[in-house]
Order: sequence, then C-alpha cells, then structure tokens
Amino acid sequence: MKPIKVTKIAWLALVKNKIRSLLTMLGIIIGVAAVIIMIAISAGTEKSIQEAITGLGSNLIYVQASMGAARMGPGMQSSGGGLVYDDAFAIAEQINGVAGVVVEQTSTQNVKAGDTILENITIMGTTADFPSVRDMEIASGRYFTQDEIDRTKPIAVLGSNLAEEMFGETDPYGQTITVGDSVRLTVVGVFEEKGMVGEVDYDSRFYTPITIVLEKLTNNPFARFLGDRVRLIYVEVDESIGENSERTLDDVIYQIEFLLAKRHEVTLEEPDFTITTQQDIITTQESTTAAFRSLLAWVAGVSLVVGGIGIMNIMLVSVTERTREIGIRQSVGATPSDIRWQFLTEALLLSLVGGLIGVVAGIVGSWIFGQASGMRTVIVASSVLLAFGSAAIVGVFFGYYPANQAAQLDPIEALRYE
Repeated sequence: MKPIKVTKIAWLALVKNKIRSLLTMLGIIIGVAAVIIMIAISAGTEKSIQEAITGLGSNLIYVQASMGAARMGPGMQSSGGGLVYDDAFAIAEQINGVAGVVVEQTSTQNVKAGDTILENITIMGTTADFPSVRDMEIASGRYFTQDEIDRTKPIAVLGSNLAEEMFGETDPYGQTITVGDSVRLTVVGVFEEKGMVGEVDYDSRFYTPITIVLEKLTNNPFARFLGDRVRLIYVEVDESIGENSERTLDDVIYQIEFLLAKRHEVTLEEPDFTITTQQDIITTQESTTAAFRSLLAWVAGVSLVVGGIGIMNIMLVSVTERTREIGIRQSVGATPSDIRWQFLTEALLLSLVGGLIGVVAGIVGSWIFGQASGMRTVIVASSVLLAFGSAAIVGVFFGYYPANQAAQLDPIEALRYE
C-alpha cells in the first residue's frame, strides 16, 4: 500500500475520534512544551549572567584577596586577604599590557542635597580609570583625576537616576551634597545611563575618589595602619594582548602574580590573592547552567515518555475496538505489513501533530513566562528540534507494539470478533 494512502486512512481514523485523539496527544503536547520552556528559562538565565559579567567591562582580569591570614609586611598579619590600595598602582606602573586599573571601595550612606534626603545610597569610591574600565560615559561635566584622588579632593560624580532624584531638572554641576553626617562633596559630573548590570543599578550610585571613602566614610580606625586593604582590583588588559602571538593574557597574569607575590612576600604556590578572567567566570557559569539545563530537559522529557505510554494505551484500545475492521481488511487482501503500517502511522501522526502543537505552546509559553515572571527567556532552536524529534521517536517507539499486535491478528478470529 502506498504511503500516501496509508497516511490518509490513518488520518481519517484519528479525525473520526477527535476528542480521544486530542486527549491522547496531550501528554506529547505538555512534554514538548515543557522541554522548550525549561531550556528557554535556563538559556535566558545563562545569557543574563554572561551580559552581567561582560557588562562590568571588557578584557578584565580580577585580582581578589584570598580569605585567611595574609602577610601585610614584616610582622603584620591581616585576616581579610593581602591586597592593598597601593597594589593597584604597582600593577598599573610595572605590568606591560595593562590599559587601566580600578579599585573600588563601597559604603552605604544617607545623602542630602538641599531639602532632598535619600537613605542608604551606595557610595562607590573608585579610581581614575573607572569610566574606561567599566565602559561608562560622562553625560555632563567631567570625571575626577588621579591628582584629585591623591589629594582626597571632596568631589563626586552621580549616576543618571540619582542625579534626577536629587536635583530634578536642575543642573547638578557645582552643587554640594552632604554624605553621612558631615562629609560635603561638590558634584563635578553625571554619568550617562548604563542601566542594570546583573542586579546592580549603576545609575543610582554615587561615585567619589576612593580616598574619600577610605579616609572619611570607612568606620575602621586601623584602615591606614593596615595599608587601606581592598577586596578586589580590576585590571583592564590592552586589546592587542592575545592578537599578538608574542604576548598573551597568560603572560600578563603571570606578571601580576609574580609582582604581587614579591610585594606581599608570599610564594606563587601559596599566594594571598586569586586571579581570574572574565572567560574563567563565564566558563564556570556555562558548565553549571549546562548541567542544570540538562537536568531540566530530562525532567521535562519524562512528560514525553508519559505521553508515549498514553499513545500506546489508546492504540491498544483502538486495536481491540477495530478488530473486526482489521479482519475485513485482511479478508480483502490487506497484508500484515499494511495493517502494521496503518496503526504505526496513526501513532506517528498523533505524536507529530502533538509535537507541532507543543512547539507552538512552548514558544508562546516561554514568552508568557518571561513577561509574567520578569525572568529572561531565550528560545533555543536546538531545543525545538530536540523536543519535536523526541516526540516523533516516542510515537514510533510506543506505537510499534500496538501496530504489531494488530498485524498478528488471525483474520478468521478477527472476523468472528464482536
């Protein structure tokens, strides 16, 4: 029997029992949609994390203080790690291939401008390379210089949202802001809007020389004695590094490790700092989300198996109900192969149509979930193909047994069946 004729007969048999066919497909629909939605959520989360990491800047190396005892100089120990503010200067001045170095120290304070008082504002003390390293542009005014940082000049640059909250339509340039109880700073610039990077709103922050935070906004009487410890140093590597085979990112990392080990009087085998790159973080994150995505896909795939079992059950019932029909077809010349292909095609049509509906439901469901939950979802083309292909395989796998049972019926016994 020709495939077109077999498909037509199978389709008519399914249309004859629309409600039962739809209910049979429901497991496949849910399974396919679940696979697509689960993977879309995982891919969206991964994309958001990647953008958050790259949004911090480009070509960055992260030098972080290690936890535990770290030597700060002859006879001095620190429990918070070995990085100090001066390490950043040493890296900038002595390491080849470094385009910029940023140190950040934050403090949470109330700020006041005129009659406007804002509570719990993040004050970010930072250094002169901050705009270039973090890919932030000045919208008006200017940024502070290294000389102003060294002189602890009381100036500040505002995030765009914070400037609007404090001054509205008034130009903030030259305005005075009181931070905490008595630290008065003059606004010299406003950043362009950057938006959210991960969970950090850079537009609602207050930027000032790091020396202001270290000396006036840090409640630590031992800060100067310990050398102004810092938790993290951002190092921007020159874009030419990596393109020139003679100089690689690993070379720059090794120079930094050697320099800091020498400054801190530690060995490279037991440093009081750790160095990672953006790619290291992205790779770690990708491996984690890939495992999570696989888990979600397997969990969602269980629905496909359940749907396949549903197809097999209904097809077995269908074979029983249509036993006499099978006997009549065999009596007029249908071979066991024709019978097998008819029922196998019915099972395949159920899974394919259910798969198509599931694909549409998965894509629409991913969009609705993203809009309702606020989480980012990204449709992965491979997940659509995987889910639809799995539905087809499930239909053939679970449809074969009922089809084979129908093909093996004895024609005489089938005709006698009531």
